[in-house]
Amino acid sequence: MKTLTKWLVRIVWLAVLCGAGWWAWRWYGTRKEEASSVRYRTAPVVRVDVFRTVEATGTVQPIKEVEVGAQVNGRIVKLFVDYNSIVTNGQVVALIDPLVYEANYKSALGELHANQANVKKCEAQLVLAEKTLVRKEKLSKREMAPVADYDSALETRDVAVASLAAAKASVEKSEASVSQAKANLGYCTIVSPVDGVVITRSVDEGQTVVSSMNAVPLLKIATDLRRIQVEATVPEADIGNVHDGQVVTFGVDSYPGHTFTGVVTQVRMASTTTSSVVTYPVIIEADNPSGKLFPGMTANISVHIAEARGVLAVASAAFRYHPPTPGGPGDGAHPGDKSRKTLWLLGANGQPEPAEVGTGLADGSVTEIKGDAALEGREAVLGVMPAMPMGAPGAGGSSNPFMPKRPARQSKNSAKTPPAGPSAK
Repeated sequence: MKTLTKWLVRIVWLAVLCGAGWWAWRWYGTRKEEASSVRYRTAPVVRVDVFRTVEATGTVQPIKEVEVGAQVNGRIVKLFVDYNSIVTNGQVVALIDPLVYEANYKSALGELHANQANVKKCEAQLVLAEKTLVRKEKLSKREMAPVADYDSALETRDVAVASLAAAKASVEKSEASVSQAKANLGYCTIVSPVDGVVITRSVDEGQTVVSSMNAVPLLKIATDLRRIQVEATVPEADIGNVHDGQVVTFGVDSYPGHTFTGVVTQVRMASTTTSSVVTYPVIIEADNPSGKLFPGMTANISVHIAEARGVLAVASAAFRYHPPTPGGPGDGAHPGDKSRKTLWLLGANGQPEPAEVGTGLADGSVTEIKGDAALEGREAVLGVMPAMPMGAPGAGGSSNPFMPKRPARQSKNSAKTPPAGPSAK
């Protein structure tokens, strides 16, 4: 009986070992088969618009901006505009207390009148001196009066002529003083020199402004903001590709997803060096009919230096792939013709097939393909998919039968789910 029991135990252990060996052989065979099958990352060959651009940043500014200042000293007695006020050319925007300048004007005007009266007095004296000189000359010729009387009359006439000239000069000086006083009085009324909108106000009513060598800025007025300009800074490496008349698209952070369009109007030569980086200002003009763009906004611009519309293109990464086979192409380029490269396409058997294609415009992410419309819709190989970890779900539908199974995760509101058992395709 004991011998029979030993044989039964040995048979059971032998069956267990055979079963374990069979499961191990089946599992490792499946993993070997999966390892031998390579999966590829691909991208389709499609028709798209390809743009080559120069990227930069800039600031939205009015095309014309005018500072309105005060040319005289005084207290602001009235402000007629505020921020965002619409003004027209010649409109009164502020008033400085004119009391002192009115007094100066009246004083200069009174001095002018006095000098004009002095001119008339000198003219009368000159007329009398000339008549006296004529009489003395006649008497002297008849020897009825001494020659000294004639000389005295001549001197009196000359002095009268000089006095008249001095009086007229005083009148001219007084006229200049009146003009200056009148101008200063006029400066007390400040008007807008342009049509536009007030974007900055630097003073309040009751504030005293003191003008010295330069006019004190009171307001800053931007001309019609229905058209604006963007002053962008372009690095020296890209400035050679930027020219007048090129189309520019740009966006601002205030309106994400919205694109504005403008045109390069000026490439300035005034360079700026910041941290050893040389940049040049580029001026872009754009329409702003809806008034969305405000002065001071930061614009991210793209200058379109070349474009190709509706052309076949593929991801640029496809030209950097080459299968690791002996005798295959190196980096996909042809030394004699840089415009032709080798593109690896996924064949019907699931393996890469080489195709020589001509290349055109590239924007960094996609590259234009020239001259082969039959490639449209084909899948270009970008690289090899990474191998899935052993025992991962979905890796051939098999799992290690000797690995313990983790219990399924449960949500707080879900019922218990039993652990999943081994599966195979």
